[in-house]
Amino acid sequence: MSLPTASVEKSQVLDLAFFLCGRYRLARNRPLVMGILNVTPDSFSDGGQHFSPSAALDAAQLMKEQGVDILDVGAESTRPGADPVSEDEELRRLIPVLEGLQALGLPISLDSRRPRVVRQGLDLGVDLINDVTGFRDPDMQALLQLPQAKHCGVCIMHMQGEPQTMQADPRYEHVVEEVFGFLTQQAKHLLAQGVDSERILLDPGFGFGKTLHHNLALLNALDKPAMHGHVLVGLSRKRMIGELTGHHGPPAERLGGSLAAALYAAFYKGVAVVRVHDVQATVQAFTLWNALGVRAPAGS
Repeated sequence: MSLPTASVEKSQVLDLAFFLCGRYRLARNRPLVMGILNVTPDSFSDGGQHFSPSAALDAAQLMKEQGVDILDVGAESTRPGADPVSEDEELRRLIPVLEGLQALGLPISLDSRRPRVVRQGLDLGVDLINDVTGFRDPDMQALLQLPQAKHCGVCIMHMQGEPQTMQADPRYEHVVEEVFGFLTQQAKHLLAQGVDSERILLDPGFGFGKTLHHNLALLNALDKPAMHGHVLVGLSRKRMIGELTGHHGPPAERLGGSLAAALYAAFYKGVAVVRVHDVQATVQAFTLWNALGVRAPAGS
């Protein structure tokens, strides 16, 4: 089932009408659904589920049938406390999957913070670079000048610290100003290097060096900043859902909270892209919300 292109009120969408993502031009007349494809044994929610190339490709085909707009492939877990993997191991996991995904006819996002890995991903036809370190590495920025990256989308994410320690004791003076300030500054830096604003996604990095209080402040402010790009949020199955609901079971049991958060971000805060584990449920929820004509209350 694919998500219909029913219109969303103008006040709820960014000025940018399209997101340019490599070979694809994605209309912003509805929220876009990015499906998570973890080719890892240790991701926080689905580690090991899609670890083999055949399982990963089967999962990607299923997400396509469920109406996904973008596939986000990662081969290194960046959950809190995760240990890094070597570049060679990350590539060993990724290459057969990226090669197999080209036949699907969907935009492919590569979730990696390593320039060497991203370079090989670009050679294999990746359409979007999703960097959890926010393109702070000059070598990662330099990749954007390559011919095969000239039309790629880029996702700038905010993360305080490193995955191994980021949740130990995150602190901010003014979390909204600091996180949005970083994203805006990085976006301006990429714009100055010739990256089109229509190609930029900005991700506040929920749960990446943030407490529940920080996450809620950022979520409620998503529609406030005037940023150079579309906004992406990744709230699916996050710990904050368990903290808010008091349900501390496995992450896969946080579907209801994940859907509520995605609907709020997409239809109340106007974000461009939601990054999710549960594609079918999210597409169904968005389809019904659109069909019912649910709109954010005035002044919300």
